[in-house]
Amino acid sequence: MDITFLLNGETVALSGVSPTMTLLDWLREDRHLTGTKEGCNEGDCGACTVMVTDGGGARALNACILFLPQLQGKAVRTVEGVSGPDGALHPVQEAMITHHGSQCGFCTPGFVMSMTAAHLNGARDHDDQLAGNLCRCTGYAPIIRAAEAAATQPVPQWVRDDAPIAPPATPLLPESADALAEIYARHPDATLVAGATDVGLWVTKQLRDLDPVIFLNRCDDLRRIEINASEIRIGAMADMNALGAAMADLHPSYAEMIRRYASVQVRNAATVGGNIANGSPIGDNPPALIALGATLHLRKGDLRRSLPLEAFFVAYGKQDRAPGEFVEAVSFPRQPDRLGCYKLSKRFDQDISAVCGCFNITVENGTVRAARIAFGGMAATPKRAETVEAALIGQPWTAATIRAAQSGFDADFSPMSDMRASSRYRLEIARAMLARYFAEDNGQTVSVLEVSA
Repeated sequence: MDITFLLNGETVALSGVSPTMTLLDWLREDRHLTGTKEGCNEGDCGACTVMVTDGGGARALNACILFLPQLQGKAVRTVEGVSGPDGALHPVQEAMITHHGSQCGFCTPGFVMSMTAAHLNGARDHDDQLAGNLCRCTGYAPIIRAAEAAATQPVPQWVRDDAPIAPPATPLLPESADALAEIYARHPDATLVAGATDVGLWVTKQLRDLDPVIFLNRCDDLRRIEINASEIRIGAMADMNALGAAMADLHPSYAEMIRRYASVQVRNAATVGGNIANGSPIGDNPPALIALGATLHLRKGDLRRSLPLEAFFVAYGKQDRAPGEFVEAVSFPRQPDRLGCYKLSKRFDQDISAVCGCFNITVENGTVRAARIAFGGMAATPKRAETVEAALIGQPWTAATIRAAQSGFDADFSPMSDMRASSRYRLEIARAMLARYFAEDNGQTVSVLEVSA
């Protein structure tokens, strides 16, 4: 493939690029820019973080799972390009020195790049911004102090100057949903790459050959999130941070769960459509969307069809999607906020859920009128708790009703035991999540982040 982008302010034009060459490997092997480190090579440690700027602004991304064709027309800045043309240090570099934010130094370039992107964007939620960068030496406190000190300093002009460019058209990089539908109909065996936060690991860990590959990142019409009086429609290429921002006022519990979805770098790349289409039984989006009554919109050529989201997941590793058909959007009704989302994982930040439970229960005059409850991590697919729902509907909204309904989880689910949790524990947690939803709805403080001595 032929790719054109900016690297540290200079135009790079590449020909004959392998579509699955990662930016990390290219930087280190071709350009000998070794400041960008290889740690986990799967998007978990942040040592490979770079800053990428396009029409949507600047974002921190993991170079280890970022394929070169995803950079078409964008501006990339690595740690070698953070300082000014005259050698002047960026404020975050100065702050890391002043506050002793580096010891062994291996993770430092990634921290600097995450901090540089946050500094440019005016983001001061430093714990969240740096949750995707791991350090085994400093204990993080000096790094956070450096981020806080740098936040008050102006953004250097050389960083502000980064801007996307208009590259030539390239095959397998469609510019719209219509173009994608046309090319995918001709190549139904192709691998679709949206954010590559999952597909990237097929290459870096499984060493799979994905040829042919179609990249969706230039289909800006698939990024739209449309909110009107009756419906919310989310384009398949909307990234997780955009979804979290859209849900903040509509369904804040959902937005809070998204805050714990991987890291800033991963959320900047990961897409709603990709999370749904890969059909993972432990993906965090489908339970929330199913609880909201979501409809999935699929497209093949000029033909479109829609189905309830829960019907898309047929069995483990199998979805109701034909060759050449792709996820175009997901939508759900605009509704009063009754959604509660609870993610249980061994780590608070950047961890896969052992159980993710989402509850959307309508109560009128003290009686349950409707209930949609969906779980991830409890079955081979994201799945509704239909027995529990039936036990709640029509009953008074009381602790006694909750206790009676909890036994329904045994009929709805037969979860597996694995390294994250045993089957018994998962069922206990599902019952506890229903009790938590009831307690929270009745004004009790249930979040460990809110409880104080």
